Amino acid sequence: MLLTVAYDGADFAGFARQKEARTVAGELDGAVRAIDPTASLVRGASRTDSGVHALGQRVAFDSALDIPPRGWALAIARHSSSEISVVRAARVAPGYDPRGHARQKTYRYVLFCSRVRDPFLSRRAWRVEERLNHDLLREEADALVGRHDFRAFRTSSDQRVDTVRTIFRIDVRPGAPDPRCIALEIQGDRFLHRMVRIIVGTLVDVSRGRLAPGATRRALASGERNALGITAPPDGLYLVEIELDDEGADNWPDHLSSR
Repeated sequence: MLLTVAYDGADFAGFARQKEARTVAGELDGAVRAIDPTASLVRGASRTDSGVHALGQRVAFDSALDIPPRGWALAIARHSSSEISVVRAARVAPGYDPRGHARQKTYRYVLFCSRVRDPFLSRRAWRVEERLNHDLLREEADALVGRHDFRAFRTSSDQRVDTVRTIFRIDVRPGAPDPRCIALEIQGDRFLHRMVRIIVGTLVDVSRGRLAPGATRRALASGERNALGITAPPDGLYLVEIELDDEGADNWPDHLSSR
């Protein structure tokens, strides 16, 4: 079964299961095995860090039970916390791993531009008190679109040799989802560890005058992390969508039928 899952990541230690820590995968494992104790552990298409949210995480698991997609979605809802929702389900072949089928991912980062706190945006957006230069924000973002070596845009713990990635678009949307907010939407084929948060932190640092313009171009050329800005906090980051090359069949849509 293939699920599209949304979750509020504020109180989770990330998606991937960990010993002695509450994670999204661990919660889903428990919900699935409450229905079928012989089911496999869930397989996620993307890891999200502690505090990061998702609107469209893709998760697969195997079960011998003949339950339709809609039945699985509703049953998992009964056995998981209110922070997790299955918004779509589909049949896929046993052993299907969405990580190996991901074609592109879309992330959204929400900036809350205000000197005053808003309790309803707490842990949902990064509050930036300084005035941001929107033109600089877009110029820095535009330099990242295309296929580049993004080795500077990762944490030191990410030791992958292949660091070439393609960014298809970076949209800057003032006023979304609130007139005081700016939404940065980043779509690419693959991402390095904390790459999106490093991109956002750098764009903000340039646009508020803490970093000289052209930082993203300099970092792409040098490959040096110290050419970039801070790593943005996890609060404002949302995994919006993961497009797979094979969506399966027998989909249950993301709305409940009254029938």
